[in-house]
Amino acid sequence: MGKTAFVFPGQGAQAVGMGKDAYDASPAARAIFERADRALGFELSRIIFEGPEEALKLTVNTQPALLTVSAALLELIRDRVKPDYVAGHSLGEYSALVASGVLAFEDAVRAVRRRGEFMEEAVPAGKGAMAAVLGADREALAKLCEAISAEKGLVVLANVNCPGQIVVSGTAEGVRAVAERGREAGAKRVIPLEVSGPFHSPLMEPAAERLGEVLDALEMRDAEVPVIANVTAEPVTSAAEIRRLLKEQVTAPVLWEDTVRRLKALGVDTFVEIGSGSVLTGLIRKTAGSVAIHTVNSLAALDAALAALAP
Repeated sequence: MGKTAFVFPGQGAQAVGMGKDAYDASPAARAIFERADRALGFELSRIIFEGPEEALKLTVNTQPALLTVSAALLELIRDRVKPDYVAGHSLGEYSALVASGVLAFEDAVRAVRRRGEFMEEAVPAGKGAMAAVLGADREALAKLCEAISAEKGLVVLANVNCPGQIVVSGTAEGVRAVAERGREAGAKRVIPLEVSGPFHSPLMEPAAERLGEVLDALEMRDAEVPVIANVTAEPVTSAAEIRRLLKEQVTAPVLWEDTVRRLKALGVDTFVEIGSGSVLTGLIRKTAGSVAIHTVNSLAALDAALAALAP
């Protein structure tokens, strides 16, 4: 019997209007949006449903918004399908921790709001950058980043998303040099990303320290369902270990390709992406090949997933 993993998207998956159909149709989903608004002390739900897009795209709003939508959709599936593992991409790891019982939803939504603030404030505007590198060999790109870091300015692998898609992060000079020299690592294209900072790089250390204080004050329980951590791509259930890895996650690379491979090795043959968009579905398909993937990003998608999944 194959196993099932719930996976949750991170920043970049947001869209104005996400989750509105669930809010309108389900009291359980609506309650999650209302709990987010109360926990944060402002109408996050209005920004999610009405925008403007510029407001939703601010990291301080994007992070709690995506968590809220994932949590609301999770409410609609959690009684019908039980996962064997959970995982989330960067910010999505917090949704996974809500799903596994580690964090209370209110604590998680407040924590990611602060996480967004700290990440935005860690590096002055224009000093850091990120870029997606397509087609490069992972080892060769890591070596190129090391060479550029020694010569021009720090740049590191930030998100190892799937074969042929890696995001680099660091100083503006370092990332520019990767764009210029990417072909040395086999890159076909290097695409600058619209982000407010060099996420998942050592430049985020000030954010990691500040977030550490927030996380230390939170109640965390041991996971009811093992979480595959971004930092290690290994299953973890201990609250103390999860807390440590969440701090590290701010400056360390997101090992998403490794996470998907690990899940497959653990016997997972069904992935359910819960939240806005379908970014992870594409990455999983490129990494894991022949597995079943269901995307739960709307009520219609939920019905289709349940028809396929429910016994």
